[in-house]
Amino acid sequence: MEHLSVHIKISSDLYTKDPNSSDLGRKIVSASIDMIDQLGFESFTFKKLGSHIGSNESSVYRYFESKHMLLLYLNAWYWSWVEYKLVFATTNIKSPKVKLEEAIHILTKRIIVDNSFSYINEVILHRIIIAESSKTYHTKEVDAENEKGYFKPYKRVVQRVSDIVLENNPRYKFPHMLVSTIIEGAHKQRYFSEHLPSLTDTEIGKNNITTFYKDLVFKAI
Repeated sequence: MEHLSVHIKISSDLYTKDPNSSDLGRKIVSASIDMIDQLGFESFTFKKLGSHIGSNESSVYRYFESKHMLLLYLNAWYWSWVEYKLVFATTNIKSPKVKLEEAIHILTKRIIVDNSFSYINEVILHRIIIAESSKTYHTKEVDAENEKGYFKPYKRVVQRVSDIVLENNPRYKFPHMLVSTIIEGAHKQRYFSEHLPSLTDTEIGKNNITTFYKDLVFKAI
C-alpha cells in the first residue's frame, strides 16, 4: 500500500529559502537533525553541517540565517506535525472523553517514524525537542519572536487540546496550564526514563507515562 504524502507548511519567517523546495534543503534539515542529536545544539555548527553533507557553510546560510533559526524551524515543524496527527486522530470522535484520551495519548506516547515524511526522522527529532527546544524560548529575544509568531504551532496544539478539555468540563479554569503541563511533563518523564530512571516510574513494555497523565488529567478536571 502506498503511503500518503503530506506536506507540513512552515512560516516563511523561519527560513531564508524554503528547505523543502530542493534536495539540498531537505538534506540540510535531515542532516541537522542527526547532528544536533549526536553533538548537542551548543557543539553543532553550520560549518560542521556543511562538511557533513559535502557542501560549504555558505550553502547552509542560504536556507537559514542562524542555527537558532534552524532550531526554531525544527521546533515549528515538529509541533505542526503533532497538530496534524492530533487533528487526524480526533476529528471523527464523538465522545469528548474518548477524544481527550486520544489527545493525551498523542502528546505523551513514544514516537515512531512517520513514513509520510521521508527526509525527517520524527524519533530523533522528538529527542531534540525534549533536550533542546527550551533553547528556542529561553532567550532574551523570546518576546519579539513570539510577536512574530514563531511559536504558533506549539500554541495551536495547546489550544486544540485545551478546547477538548473544555468539551469535557466547560467550567474547568486551567485548561492551558493543564495541557502545557502534560506536554512538558511527559517530555521530562521520557528524558528521565532514558537517563535518570529513579526519578520516574516507567516500566519496560508498559506505557506508564501516558497512563499517568490520563489519570492525572481526568482527576484534575
